[in-house]
Amino acid sequence: MTIAVDFDGTIVEHRYPQIGEEIPFAVETLKMLVQDHHKVILWSVREGELLEAAVDWCKERGLEFYAINRDYPEETVENNPHFSRKLKVDVFIDDRNLGGLPDWGTIYRMIKHHKKWDHLLEEASHTSFDDHQPPKKKHWWQF
Repeated sequence: MTIAVDFDGTIVEHRYPQIGEEIPFAVETLKMLVQDHHKVILWSVREGELLEAAVDWCKERGLEFYAINRDYPEETVENNPHFSRKLKVDVFIDDRNLGGLPDWGTIYRMIKHHKKWDHLLEEASHTSFDDHQPPKKKHWWQF
């Protein structure tokens, strides 16, 4: 599986342009995904020295990416006339996802076991996400 992961707000707390503190278990989980033979791509708005600082920060912690802001390591404008920052991946991990960023243990379980978010919710509650209904309003005369 090819996985794109954001840096600021996803691997580290959002302190752009500085590098924030690591979000708990982010680096260890990403290293486990690499060990599981997934292609993990760093997908960040950072460029130039700011991007190099993020990549170096990850390398210092033993996290190496398959590619950075591209679909494969050798991809350039010269060898791919359709080069785009829009990646062709199976999964995006980003703090701007609908509903925010789940904890890294949940992210790993979703990828490792091919689970969707609603499947995890169902497992946790033993009811289907669609079956969950908000409580009915009581009228003023009912106690």
